[in-house]
Amino acid sequence: MDIGKKIKALRQINMLTQEELGNRCDLTKGFISQMERNLTSPSISTFIDLLDCLGTTPEKFFSNSDDDKIVFTKNDIFEQEEEDYKIKWLISNAKKNQMEPIIIEIESGKMYKEIEPFEGEEFGYILEGSIILRFDKREYKLDMGESFYFSAKSTHILENISKEKATILWITTPPNF
Repeated sequence: MDIGKKIKALRQINMLTQEELGNRCDLTKGFISQMERNLTSPSISTFIDLLDCLGTTPEKFFSNSDDDKIVFTKNDIFEQEEEDYKIKWLISNAKKNQMEPIIIEIESGKMYKEIEPFEGEEFGYILEGSIILRFDKREYKLDMGESFYFSAKSTHILENISKEKATILWITTPPNF
């Protein structure tokens, strides 16, 4: 990890000059410049003060760059294929986030497993096909282009009633898949 480069990037994100950052941390502009070029290193207490002035913590500063990832590609998708359905996790390591988006493909005439109640919410958007949502002792028919949104307080299940696979973008908060 290039510590100087990361400090410079944080300083620029906070729209501070080297002099402004130095004034906030009781350091000279020259020391900030040398630190950003990895020509000198601060003491631990100075480093912690510096990070505080930049609005971060040592844990966040040294954390894996995947934690800051905001764009995910096809290579990040993880797939699990079962007999009746396929799940595509769209975000790597989504369990650490507040919500978890997946795409689920359910084969014709098949169901996705029963989801037990949990403290959270769910949203789904039907990308292809038609489904039956069984929720709270009721049934709802949804076609392509329609969506559902509910508090996950009751057992629920999705069943594909199409002649072809049904594809659903499904998001839970907190992560539950």
